[in-house]
Amino acid sequence: MQLNDPRTCGARDVLSVPAGARGRLLMAALALPGIAAVGHAQTPPDHAQLDINYQDYRDWQPGLDRIGVHSPSLQLSLPVAGNWAIEGGFVSDSISGATPRFHSAISGASLMSDRRNGESIAVTRYLTRGSLRAGFAHSGENDYQSRAYSLEGSVSTEDKNTSFNAGVGVSNDTINPVNGLVLDAKKHVLELRAGVTRNLTQRDIVQAELSHAVEHGYLNDPYKDLDQRPDRRNRNALLLRWNHHFDQSGGTGRFGYRYYSDSYGIHVHTLTTEYVQPLPQGWTVTPSVRWYTQTAASFYFPPVYSPVLGPPIPAGFAFAPGAHVSEDYRLSAFGAATLGLRVEKQLTRDVRVSLQVARYEQRSSWAWSGSDGPALAPLRARFINIGLSRQF
Repeated sequence: MQLNDPRTCGARDVLSVPAGARGRLLMAALALPGIAAVGHAQTPPDHAQLDINYQDYRDWQPGLDRIGVHSPSLQLSLPVAGNWAIEGGFVSDSISGATPRFHSAISGASLMSDRRNGESIAVTRYLTRGSLRAGFAHSGENDYQSRAYSLEGSVSTEDKNTSFNAGVGVSNDTINPVNGLVLDAKKHVLELRAGVTRNLTQRDIVQAELSHAVEHGYLNDPYKDLDQRPDRRNRNALLLRWNHHFDQSGGTGRFGYRYYSDSYGIHVHTLTTEYVQPLPQGWTVTPSVRWYTQTAASFYFPPVYSPVLGPPIPAGFAFAPGAHVSEDYRLSAFGAATLGLRVEKQLTRDVRVSLQVARYEQRSSWAWSGSDGPALAPLRARFINIGLSRQF
């Protein structure tokens, strides 16, 4: 069920961020994730690469084991004719469990089960000082179909110390909820993105990126008791990254900040810190910390209900044409912290395995802006990813 899916928490990007081929140890540490070393980002891959991953996600609230997601995936990247590369991917998500207890006045939670299959393909043309990439992705569930198209380009300066990138993405979604509330409802997204990456020194890479997206169409959640949102949503984001290599330890620190705002009245601040430490015998460990905080949408209502009509009608809500209201906890004010650890082992020159674990906790009281009304129940989650990468 796409609209209740934990994968949809926060704004989704239409433009994809493909993983690049691994290079030298320092360059790989600096490049992952997202910031590719300038001059290497436009270099065609030397080898084909197959990535196989299995992800397991579970979340829970006090007294309730909520949602579990099992997600095997694979991605294949093939160099073609020297200056071309083709990427293809497949993912299958199996979701089961209970929808969240959004408000304490609503007892219990409904059971849900769903499966999502997604396919993607991209073609990249490498130029002398840049690259062009076109992609297509499809995602299908029993109640949600999505098709996305993207076009991205990058160009570097003659000294290859600075790179500029820009992209456009479009997605078209069709929504058919199992409760029959709407039939063939449409949602469209247009996203624009532009950024610059700069090699400041041999040890430092910085990146700045701006994005703007417009969603329009059916943006409600048909599985909520009361959910009426604007049919248009504008999203803006600023992303700043800095990667620094430490000579003494041989490790690399990765620091990031993201600011997001939209026409719903939501403002988000995200801080991330990771440290990549190579160890003897082909081992690499990467601990990480992420802090997230957001304000509530202007039409979100806390769990305070009308003394006359009772739940789910909020206190003071006026039933007027065009009035907007939502009980979706993802639109509330909250803060969240994530602690993660990734361990990798280079088994041979061409084979690498990895294990990543993360623990997530979300609380209304952690919102920097404060939380209006009674706090929602805390949400906790854990994430495990097992990966195998093979070059040939």
